[in-house]
Amino acid sequence: METNRRTAARAVAAVLTADGLLHLFWATGSHWPAADPKALSYAVLGADVPFTPPVLLPLAALLFTAAGLVTARARRRGRLLQAATVAVACGTALRGLVGLAWAFGVRAGLDEGAGDTFYWLNLALYTPLCLALAAAALRVARERS
Repeated sequence: METNRRTAARAVAAVLTADGLLHLFWATGSHWPAADPKALSYAVLGADVPFTPPVLLPLAALLFTAAGLVTARARRRGRLLQAATVAVACGTALRGLVGLAWAFGVRAGLDEGAGDTFYWLNLALYTPLCLALAAAALRVARERS
C-alpha cells in the first residue's frame, strides 16, 4: 500500500514538474512545438492567451510547488500536506471535468478560431491525464492505515 502511494506521488510529481518545465521554457519566448505563439495558445488552451513571463512564471511556480507538496505528503503525515494534496487533486479533477464538458461540445471559454487541435489534444491527452492525476493525488492524500 505504501509503495503504491509513493508510486502515485512520483507519477503526479513527474507530470506536474514536466508541465512546470514547459512553462519555464515557454517563458523564454519559445513557442515549440507550435508554429507561433497564437498557435501554441490555441493548442494548449483553446483560446488566444499571452504566453509571456508574467503569466507563465507564476504557473510554473504553482506546478513545482504542487509537485513538491504531493511528494512530501507521500513521505509524511500531516493535515496541511494532506489538505494541499487534496487541493492538487481538486484542481486537476476540475480541469478534467471542464475538459469533459469541452469534449462533449460545450464551447465556454474557447475561441471559435482555435480549430480542431485543442479539441483532439483535450480529448486524447489533457482530460484523461488530469483525471488520472486527480485519482493519483487522492490516493496520496489518503491517511495511512
